[in-house]
Amino acid sequence: MPVKFSIFSLATVLFRPKAVFDALAVNEPSAAKVFFGFALWIGVLPPLFAYIGTMNFGWRLGVEPVFLPQHMVLAISAAYFAALLLGFLSSAVIARWMAITYDASQSLGRCFALMAIVGAPLAVGSVIHLYPHAFINVLVLVPTLIWSMYLLYRGLPVVLQTGPNRGMLMASALIAYLLVAAVSLLGVTVALWGSGLGPLIGY
Repeated sequence: MPVKFSIFSLATVLFRPKAVFDALAVNEPSAAKVFFGFALWIGVLPPLFAYIGTMNFGWRLGVEPVFLPQHMVLAISAAYFAALLLGFLSSAVIARWMAITYDASQSLGRCFALMAIVGAPLAVGSVIHLYPHAFINVLVLVPTLIWSMYLLYRGLPVVLQTGPNRGMLMASALIAYLLVAAVSLLGVTVALWGSGLGPLIGY
């Protein structure tokens, strides 16, 4: 039975991932349907929650909340959304490229579906952005990150139809790519902010 990737099947993806993995191994999904029906919508959630939380409570990086003008919060949320989409697309493309080395399926639809499933816990966990306290956000998002990594290691060999050992190595390589990409993005952000392109923080 084909997997219907839509935002309405989020609960199935989160709580019955094995069934979804098995279905994807048999039925190749359309990359466009996965992207527009599922990935795009879960990608909207983190910046949306961050926008609402920042506008209502301000970011709590220390004792006092940090408030920003609405147009700056909107711009940061839009950049957040763009970064998430770029991360999703690049991860799926890198996974397809790695598939040759690890004797895995090179289906772009399956790679899209796998990365969408892996990102789902983080998207749901981002609801904590509604109360943007740095420490509390880290406290909640670290377990969801571990959940996402578990789904990657568990699902990659099944979805991309490769052996367990090769799947583990490929998953590790993907995590290494994501870590490098995250650190690079953080470095670029700090450089731009330091050059005066970031928002001026006011209380």
